[in-house]
Amino acid sequence: MDGATVETQRFRRLVWLMPAAFVLHIAEEYIGGFPSWVTHVLGGAFDNLAFAANNAAFMAIMLALTAWTSRTGSRLATFLLIAWASGNLFWDALFHILTTAALNRYSPGLVTASLLYIPISLLIGWSALQSRALGLAALSAAIAAGAALLGLVIWYGLFHFAL
Repeated sequence: MDGATVETQRFRRLVWLMPAAFVLHIAEEYIGGFPSWVTHVLGGAFDNLAFAANNAAFMAIMLALTAWTSRTGSRLATFLLIAWASGNLFWDALFHILTTAALNRYSPGLVTASLLYIPISLLIGWSALQSRALGLAALSAAIAAGAALLGLVIWYGLFHFAL
């Protein structure tokens, strides 16, 4: 087996870390009262039902994209997975870190975002490049798309009722 094949197989296995981390993050947010934090600290409008519905949909999408990428290695699947996951992991981690720092108050989800999301995002990005699943330009575009997706989710999912 050549090095490229080993890297490709490694990448296809590593992508499963993302939904695993997402499950732990959802649990931390729920236990920490994220919907209430959004409403009372950020001034948004969010409840447990919306939290459960959003995260169930987000997880279903992440699992479908992860399975597609893992099974086929398709560049389109990989691009879409990294775009989706970067919004839900990498950019979400920055959201938790920055809101905690700016508000001097724990943002429910901070621990898993800091300890899991950042390292896993960096590992997946590096592995995508090493395996040639995506080139640097495509990886950068996927990460930028993820930022836009998270921005939309924050605006619509957390604040649309407050507008």
